[in-house]
Amino acid sequence: MTLLQPKSDYTIKDIYELPERERAELINGRMYMMAPPSRKHQEILNYLNTEINLYIRTKEGNCKIYPAPFAVFLNADDFNYVEPDISIICDRDKLTDRGCDGAPDWIIEIVSPGSQRMDYMIKLFKYRTAGVKEYWIVDPSKERISVYNFAKEDMNEFTFRDMVASGIYPDLKIDFAKIESE
Repeated sequence: MTLLQPKSDYTIKDIYELPERERAELINGRMYMMAPPSRKHQEILNYLNTEINLYIRTKEGNCKIYPAPFAVFLNADDFNYVEPDISIICDRDKLTDRGCDGAPDWIIEIVSPGSQRMDYMIKLFKYRTAGVKEYWIVDPSKERISVYNFAKEDMNEFTFRDMVASGIYPDLKIDFAKIESE
């Protein structure tokens, strides 16, 4: 992710005025340009999205899952806009035609080489203060999953050899060993 130095604060209007195929996120009026994801990133995203979606559908759950690009407006302002890799929203009143107004219940970010600082520091703080209940950071280069359960003020780390349980759905366990490692 590349930070654009603003002359003044960027707003959501600036995000929507970006040229087609350019993506960016906005945190506290600072715009961060997003690079296209790698093949490995997309494989992990597809696997996690499929596993969680099948679980929700099987259990006839109320939550909805959205992979990126999906607009999340964390605050009721014009200075914060993110596109998490995966957003799980259980309060359907937050869903609008433009995306999610407010914090999703569970967010998963898959770390890219250029997004480490953003995912581990900036978004971690932003998601916690916005009211996200659970945040997973999946790091393919380290084969590590950091699970932050903000509701319980808990953090655990796992490897790509582990089964990882969700705090939102305790009986949902994702087997990271099934992710192809090429």
